[in-house]
Amino acid sequence: MKEPWKDRIGDFMAGKGFYIVLFLCVAAIGISGYYLLANLDTPSQELEVAGKVQVTVTPPPAEHSLSPQKPAVSTRPSPQSTARPSATPAPTRTPAPSAAQTKTETSTAFVWPVEGETIHPYSVETLVYDQTMGDWRTHEGVDLAAPVGSTVCAAAAGTVVSVHLDDLMGTTVTVEHADGLRSVYANLAEETAVTEGATVQAGDPLGSVGESAIAESALAPHLHFALWQGDAPLDPGEYLPAS
Repeated sequence: MKEPWKDRIGDFMAGKGFYIVLFLCVAAIGISGYYLLANLDTPSQELEVAGKVQVTVTPPPAEHSLSPQKPAVSTRPSPQSTARPSATPAPTRTPAPSAAQTKTETSTAFVWPVEGETIHPYSVETLVYDQTMGDWRTHEGVDLAAPVGSTVCAAAAGTVVSVHLDDLMGTTVTVEHADGLRSVYANLAEETAVTEGATVQAGDPLGSVGESAIAESALAPHLHFALWQGDAPLDPGEYLPAS
């Protein structure tokens, strides 16, 4: 009795049939690998370029052999000379005008405030002996001898700006004139003929000679007369007319 076909296949695989099947499987794998490698090494002719590539060839510029080449122009700026600033001259000082120059420039006419001899001169550059103080000092005015009660007049036209009692020079009247000049009358009597703000002309009475100046009490009765311009004393002899 014949064996069923399933039993015969089993007997075949149990014998030499197992090795035959194994050989066929290995051969199939080898053939498949060979074809696979062959396809990878051979480039496919059916691949298409993704896009068209356009190449433009620009010919080089033609050489001009007939015309000479111009030399290259240098762009480096040429040095420019810088003018040196000239030295600024130092300002020159203008000397202060002297009393004589100031007298020439002013239009104010002066008269003697009192008739009398000069017993103590004007001196600001040289020290003179002061009989009352007993020392050597400057003297910013002139002392004109006159009896007590003698009339003292304005030396020029102007405005009375001060009437006061000075601690050292006694009763004092100050008159302001044109050109910034001021005349000062000291050692007056207590009663004066003018008050502050009064306008006077040359020769108008201001008061009288007194004995109120403690700083000059050692001198004979006199009028202390001075001229000022700002804070600078002036020599009254440069303004008063010649006697």
